[in-house]
Amino acid sequence: MERRRSALVAALAISGSLVVACGGNGGNGGDGGGGNAGASSAPAKPIIGVDYPRSDTDFWNSYISYVPKTADELGVELKTTNSQNDIAKLTANVQTLVGQGVRGVVMAPQDTAAVAPTLQQLESKKIPAVLVDTRPDTGNAFMVVRADNRAYGEKACRFLGEKLQGKGKVIMLQGDLASINGRDRTEAFNECMQKNYAGIKVFGEATKWDGAIAAQKLSTVLTANPDLKGVYMQSSFALAGTLQVLKQRDLLVPPTDAKHVFVVSNDGIPQELKEIAAGNIDATVSQPADLYAKWALSYAQAAVEGKTFQPGKTDHDSTIIEVRPGLLEDQLSAPLVTSDGGTYGGISSLKSDDKSLWGNNLS
Repeated sequence: MERRRSALVAALAISGSLVVACGGNGGNGGDGGGGNAGASSAPAKPIIGVDYPRSDTDFWNSYISYVPKTADELGVELKTTNSQNDIAKLTANVQTLVGQGVRGVVMAPQDTAAVAPTLQQLESKKIPAVLVDTRPDTGNAFMVVRADNRAYGEKACRFLGEKLQGKGKVIMLQGDLASINGRDRTEAFNECMQKNYAGIKVFGEATKWDGAIAAQKLSTVLTANPDLKGVYMQSSFALAGTLQVLKQRDLLVPPTDAKHVFVVSNDGIPQELKEIAAGNIDATVSQPADLYAKWALSYAQAAVEGKTFQPGKTDHDSTIIEVRPGLLEDQLSAPLVTSDGGTYGGISSLKSDDKSLWGNNLS
């Protein structure tokens, strides 16, 4: 942990260099237009508002734990709210944060279409918005901090396609198609299967990111298709229910057993890594909860300071892309994680005990 903490401090200390690395340029960097050069008082910390999207999953609770730690490292003051997966609450929370004098807002809207009016309000007030994990369907933001969610679906497809040798039946427990994440993961998984593993039949089941719904859908599909051999969970929200259903049907057996159902998840939470090591699930895609917090707050601080960014490679193993005119997205790395660290359909993976994974370093 000490080495990780030191690395974080070092990365944050050079975060300003990212502006140069990405072709950006600083904003007005003087003393604010003629202040007293000899004043001894330290400048006030910028106040950043952070709306947490929910606190009912291990992944988002991990993200919530990283935010204040990162704020301390950056020297910013936080005001926080929690919208509990409710767009109306998000709208009200942002208004509350604005009333508290925040100079930038970090949010992770789960409904990526309905957030547009809130973004418009912030833009009209010249308060920069940084979005985490999700990209707005319409509207502007200073930066989106997100992993490539189409790659999530592609990696899950490649792993299951190779394990099933291109034939059999799998169920995809989708998130919510009102979310760009749900749509990206679903579309990429389906396209990959159709193109590369046409012998595999996919049952796509919408779950609204709800574990109880996911378990019920899995149980129903298994009843009608007892020869189901694969499960793709678009998030760890479905982990506990999936394991319970498989156990009830005597299918929670090691990968060496012919009855084993191959399971791939998304998130990289500690419990997923433990289940991979135990042979209960087979893979996950590690969504970087720690880096979401780190770079979302870093970009919010940069926005307040007047810095700008351009598309291109960054100094933290990611790429900034322009998803549409005026909207940039920093696509962070999200590796496939398996028990053996092998390569599946051309996709390399990390072993579940790899110390670089945030899920193995969460205190």
